[in-house]
Amino acid sequence: MSRIPRPARARYDQEMHAGKTANDPAQRWAHLEAAHILSQPDPWLHTRNHVAMFTLALRQRERREALGQVVRIIAAAPASLSGRYPEGNTGRAAVGLREPMPVPADLAALMQPA
Repeated sequence: MSRIPRPARARYDQEMHAGKTANDPAQRWAHLEAAHILSQPDPWLHTRNHVAMFTLALRQRERREALGQVVRIIAAAPASLSGRYPEGNTGRAAVGLREPMPVPADLAALMQPA
């Protein structure tokens, strides 16, 4: 069972799909970042998101991003399980692992319990 509300899970699935299919690489990252914010409370979804980010970094030959994602893949599940993840963090390597960021209003609304 997911640790995120059903509407957030549906949006996560949409963002992950768009992260794989968007034509523009910048849009792919934007979709994966939104999915990351939604996935943080769930260990499986959070880890799956970082694997997708790692895959995109490899495809784009972004070594720094790929290495940063390896660290994040390892840390994702324990952070989610313990509830010690920085809310709003986009999950990219250029952002600190523990750096909280503002959660976009549309995503925050989806994370509220029903």
